[in-house]
Amino acid sequence: MNVTHGETRIPVISIVGSGSNSGKTTLLEKIIREAKQRGWRVGTLKHDIHGFDLDQPGKDSWRHAQAGADVVAISSPQKIAVMEKVTEDQPLDEVIARIQGVDVIFTEGYKSGNKPKIEVFRSGVHQKLFCLPEELIAIVSDLTFELGIPTFGLDDASGICDLIQSLFGIRAREKSSEGEDWG
Repeated sequence: MNVTHGETRIPVISIVGSGSNSGKTTLLEKIIREAKQRGWRVGTLKHDIHGFDLDQPGKDSWRHAQAGADVVAISSPQKIAVMEKVTEDQPLDEVIARIQGVDVIFTEGYKSGNKPKIEVFRSGVHQKLFCLPEELIAIVSDLTFELGIPTFGLDDASGICDLIQSLFGIRAREKSSEGEDWG
């Protein structure tokens, strides 16, 4: 499923596994690095049911929020962050609609979402697949599955990106020369 921004459709792909320590984040890091080598602009969205705080106590933006601001944004020449208070968990499509200017969006932590999924399955951690086969565009595992779904090894980010490129029509580009250091 794609998200439409104007006339552009951005593919949204969920990286899922049956629980913590399944290897989702490690796989996503590899996919992101491979996608960036291809020149893709990549967006990610991590769902955290426990809540999170990006702000540091005592900093100006934290003080703005503590004073009651409902939306606090911070901007620099390198990055922008927007933190918004909400009263309940927001639907996936509403959160994704805020991400712009990318070629692909990967989500992590949205197991029950309606987006195409890549499931990480490690034999030492999992007993059975979490998703139904019809929900999956690929399985990433240390085992082989005979379900008619492409299966990739745990380190095959190149093959996974080839599949994503062919399924969603993402153009391979020359390596980006943009200074995109998030550190």
